[in-house]
Amino acid sequence: MTLRTALFATLAATTALPALADVNIYTTRQPELIQPVMDAFTAETGIAVNLAFVDGGIVERLLAEGSRSPADLVMTVDIANLKSIADADVLAPVSSETLDTAVPANLRDPEGLWFGLTTRARIIYASRDRVADGEVTTYEDLADDKWEGRICTRSGVHNYNLALMSAIIAHHGEEGAATWASEVRDNLARTPQGNDRAQVKAIWAGECDISLGNTYYMGKMVNNEEQIEWAGSVRIVFPTFENGGTHVNVSGIGLTQSAPNREEAVQLMEFLVSPTAQSIYAEENYEYPVLDGADVSELVGSWGSFTADETPLTDLAGHRADALRIMEEVNFDG
Repeated sequence: MTLRTALFATLAATTALPALADVNIYTTRQPELIQPVMDAFTAETGIAVNLAFVDGGIVERLLAEGSRSPADLVMTVDIANLKSIADADVLAPVSSETLDTAVPANLRDPEGLWFGLTTRARIIYASRDRVADGEVTTYEDLADDKWEGRICTRSGVHNYNLALMSAIIAHHGEEGAATWASEVRDNLARTPQGNDRAQVKAIWAGECDISLGNTYYMGKMVNNEEQIEWAGSVRIVFPTFENGGTHVNVSGIGLTQSAPNREEAVQLMEFLVSPTAQSIYAEENYEYPVLDGADVSELVGSWGSFTADETPLTDLAGHRADALRIMEEVNFDG
C-alpha cells in the first residue's frame, strides 16, 4: 500500500467515506436530500458518489486535512457559506463551458470557485383570511406601519435574513437598510424566534398575519401530517424590491484544491446542471433549478412564477458584515 493510499484509507474511515471512492463530497445538506440525483449520476456514468455529512466546521476540516483530504467537492447552502469556503482558499477554480452556460453569472463565482445548483426565494407567507391579495407586494412594504404587530420572522441574524438584509443594502444603501430594519422591527408581533415553519404556525394560530420564509418550506409542510394545516392557512407572495426582483439564495458546489478525483468531480458538477439532474434536484427539495427551462415540480409550479433579483450573490456576500452590524445596532431581535 502506498503512503497516499494509506492516508486516504485513514481519512475516509474518519469521515465515513469508503476508500478508493470515485467522487467524495463533504456536504452540509442532509445526504438523503441529494442522494436521488447522485444515484442518477451513478446510473448514467458508473461513477460512485460518496456523501459525508458535515454539520459544521467544513472549512476547518478541509484546512486541517490539507492536501491529504479525500474530499473532491463541497456542497452547501447560502451565499455566506459558499463565500466563506471560497475565502478560506480551499477551493480550486473550474473552467467549464457547460457550467458557465447553465448557471447565470449572478449565481456563480466570477473566478469559477463555486456554482449555484438550485435557488430558493425569500418570500412572504400571508394569511389567507386576514391579508388581501395585493396588500403586500414588495420587501419595502414590510416597513409600512399598517403591519404594526402583524409580522413574524425568525432571528434577524440568521443567515437567511442576513442575506435578505444584504440585498436591502445593495438596493438602498446602509442608511436606508438601517431605517428599513428599524421599521420592520417595530412591526413585529413577537420577538424573533423559531425557524421558518414556526412562523407559518404562528400565522395559523393567529399570532401574526405575515412572515418571511423560504419557498421550499411550503413543500415540506404540505407533506407533513402535522404541518399541512399550517400550510393551508397561508398563501405564498413573491415580493420584489421596488427597483428589482425577488430575492433568491442558492445551494452550491465547489471543487476542492486537494481533489484526488478531479476529472470525475468536474463531470459530476456538469451533470448536476443538466436538465435531468436539475429537475430531480428541484423535485426532491422543492427548490428552483438554476438551469433556464428545467422542469419544476408540479407543487412548486403551483405557487406561481417570479423574476429573480439580478444583484450578484457575490455582492450580497460583500454586504454581510454590514447587514449583521445593522441588525445588531437596531436590536432587531430585541
